[in-house]
Formats: sequence, structure tokens, C-alpha cells
Amino acid sequence: MQSRLTIAGHPVHLMLVMFPLGLLVTAVLFDTADLLGGPAILGEVASWHIAGGLIGGLVAALAGLIDLVGIPDGTRAKRIGVLHSLGNLGVVLLFAVVWMVRMGADQRAAGWGLYVVELVVLAGAALGARFGGELVDRFGGGADRDTRPDATASPRRRDVDRLRDVDRRRDAHRFATLRSAR
Repeated sequence: MQSRLTIAGHPVHLMLVMFPLGLLVTAVLFDTADLLGGPAILGEVASWHIAGGLIGGLVAALAGLIDLVGIPDGTRAKRIGVLHSLGNLGVVLLFAVVWMVRMGADQRAAGWGLYVVELVVLAGAALGARFGGELVDRFGGGADRDTRPDATASPRRRDVDRLRDVDRRRDAHRFATLRSAR
């Protein structure tokens, strides 16, 4: 499944997702430091990291939607893609609620209640990332237009062993060719 939105052959969605994830994780780390007695500015910095993560998440979601539309309907890849999309959309929406609550407060810092919500939402982001990883690893998302969108959930043991045997034979052939060339 080749990505429909690429730059120089590289899928844009895969390039963009790291930014919102990094910003949102960093925001939670700043909140952790703030709640454990760090400088008061850390709560403010965390709120701006959330704002950046929300903007980045929306841009990545648009690129992902373009790719999702290109996956054939009724396939396992489409089902996984929809789960990935809905899960990450939920993450963005919940972090938007956290951000709005923070903006309405006198201080931008998160209390323990918002902090727990952030941790739960990050767990949801990990689940969404897991589905995205399955799209890339199992279905070749963003990489190859000949990848089957109905691939199995995980490779069978005998298939893995067969591939290892092929690799061993190929490596042995290369080694023999190199030795005979000397």
C-alpha cells in the first residue's frame, strides 16, 4: 500500500506523526516535573507543548486521512486504519479539552486531575500508534504499492522460518561467491 501523499517518495503522514507525539509526551514530562516541585514556568511550557501537539496532530491527521481514503474498502488494512484514525482523533480531542481547561485557569499548570487525564490519553496514543505500526509493518503502509491489504495479523512461524532459511541460503551464496572471486 503506497501512500497517496508523498514527498520524494516518502510518506508525509509517517514524517508528521512524530511531532505531535513528541510534543504531547514532552508536555506530560514537563507537567510531571512541575507537579513534583519544579519551577512554575514548566506548567506554562507544557501548555504550549500541548498547543503545538494539537496543531501537529491535526496536520498529521489530514495527511493520514488522504492515505486512509486510498485503502481498499472491506480489507483488514482499512479496519485497522479506521481504528488508528479514530483512536488518534480521540487523543487530539481529549488533549484539546485538557488545553482548554488549562487556558481557562489562572495558571496554565495542570493539577493532579488533569495530569492523570493526560497519562490516560497518552496510553490511548500508544494504542493508536500500535495500530499505525501494524499498518506499516504488516501491510507495508506507505511503502509499496504491491503490498496485500488483507495480510494476516502476524506472520506464521513456518513463514518466518522459511524466510530465515532463504536469507541463510542467500548469505551462503554471497559468501561462496566472494570466496571464489579471491
